[in-house]
Amino acid sequence: MSTLRDLAEEHTHLRPADIDHLHRIAGDWQLLSDLSFADLLLWVPVDADGTFLCVAQVRPTTAPTAYQDDQVGRIVGGSEVAHLGVAYSQGRIWREGDPVWYGDVPARHEAIPVRLRTAEGEAGEVIAVVGRDTNLSTARTPSQLELNYLTTADDLAQMIADGTFPPPRHPGETTSAPRVGDGLVRLDAGGKVTYASPNAQSAYRRLGYASHLVGEDLAALHRRLAGDPLDGTEASNGILAALRGEAPPRREIDARGATMLTRALPLMPAGVPIGALVLVRDITEVRRRDRALITKDATIREIHHRVKNNLQTVAALLRLQARRVAMPEARVALEESVRRVASIALVHETLSMSSDEAVEFDGIVDRVASAATEVAATEVSVGMRRRGSFGVLPAEIATSLVMVLNELLLNAVEHGFPPADEADDEPASAVAGPAFVPAAVAEADPSVRPEVVVSAHRFRKMLHVSVTDNGRGLPPDFDAERGSRLGLQIVRALVTGELRGTIELRAGANGGTEAMLVVPLARNAHEGRSQA
Repeated sequence: MSTLRDLAEEHTHLRPADIDHLHRIAGDWQLLSDLSFADLLLWVPVDADGTFLCVAQVRPTTAPTAYQDDQVGRIVGGSEVAHLGVAYSQGRIWREGDPVWYGDVPARHEAIPVRLRTAEGEAGEVIAVVGRDTNLSTARTPSQLELNYLTTADDLAQMIADGTFPPPRHPGETTSAPRVGDGLVRLDAGGKVTYASPNAQSAYRRLGYASHLVGEDLAALHRRLAGDPLDGTEASNGILAALRGEAPPRREIDARGATMLTRALPLMPAGVPIGALVLVRDITEVRRRDRALITKDATIREIHHRVKNNLQTVAALLRLQARRVAMPEARVALEESVRRVASIALVHETLSMSSDEAVEFDGIVDRVASAATEVAATEVSVGMRRRGSFGVLPAEIATSLVMVLNELLLNAVEHGFPPADEADDEPASAVAGPAFVPAAVAEADPSVRPEVVVSAHRFRKMLHVSVTDNGRGLPPDFDAERGSRLGLQIVRALVTGELRGTIELRAGANGGTEAMLVVPLARNAHEGRSQA
């Protein structure tokens, strides 16, 4: 189904500002629908012969709908939309006429013209019509609550016709809460409560106000109830602003361990301020869960921070031990352990600054690649480059993947670009492609400068990673499955075990070596393998 904007742009000549205003109405008209106990349909004229197109629809949550079928996209003309034509051409709310039948459902038609106010604040021309259609199958004598709802709905309908509803939305605000059923308070022009729904009365009781609200000065009451004087002043000022015809942002009031969200709307049909509508909602449990989540997140981040500190301590101890070891082989093993521990600490450092158990992996890869060129035991200056993006990865994947990449990058630098004398002594690789280029030649010809490229892209819930170098390539007798080097054993164990992926070491297309890594991003191992 096409959106409101798509339908309006395809079938009408409305301006972008007009369509934006219709979007604001559709974003806030659940309030009017619930107060009216009626379906609202947004109709726009298609041509001059009286044909209208329905571009949006909303059903009430307080009453049965008049339409079982969706009306959006429907184009109607003739006598069926005569009431829409009157509202559109005469610019007034149409309420005349007898009930009509939709199948077995009797309904009452109303039509509300929609205006967009000009930059000078004057009512502009009619750009659309809101049809208000009420299901009459359950008609009965309305209660006091229903009468107040209907009275308020008529005031808001007139404000739509005047171009003063809905009010401008404040940045960051949503339209989800509070709703009519959460609690409604109506104020007169002096700020006194003329009606409060039972749910609104209950919400104020949780804040500590046990008396009836009718007759109370609501702005003064908010100032008294709020536990924080500053919050109380802001909530009170919001009520006063609505009485002046403004649309203040939503406010929260905390008192006696309870929290209430308030939204104040001015009531000014025909441009005359007659009071305000205040919607309230008890959000005590919502805020309690929010605080629990914040505390949990802070605890998790602190744990990652401490793990990072402990790993850095272990790395420092291993580094000290390496300096005291006389055997070269033992020193090299300890130094490799230092790098592996440091790469894991890097992930925990990133997680300690994240709000969830996921990390932006590109920054980690860049830091690991930079460290690999600095600590690798080679005299050749090797460039590092990343192509593509890893994106955001969950912690359980990031921790293992960073160790794998650390080993692959170190191997690429140390074994793909050995010192010049070592390279001269060794036989040329049987791998197809150019032989290893000494550092002197690489410096003279930038096109063959020693380089390692890390590439990444996602495809069908799989992460494809390659580590490619333009070095001397793999030795003729190389066997990745039976290799005895610890680094490759760690890589194979992590890829096939922790990451549930696959890895292949092969000759690069243009010489050098290429490590191809495929890792499923799905949490479930069976799902990941089926995607592969």
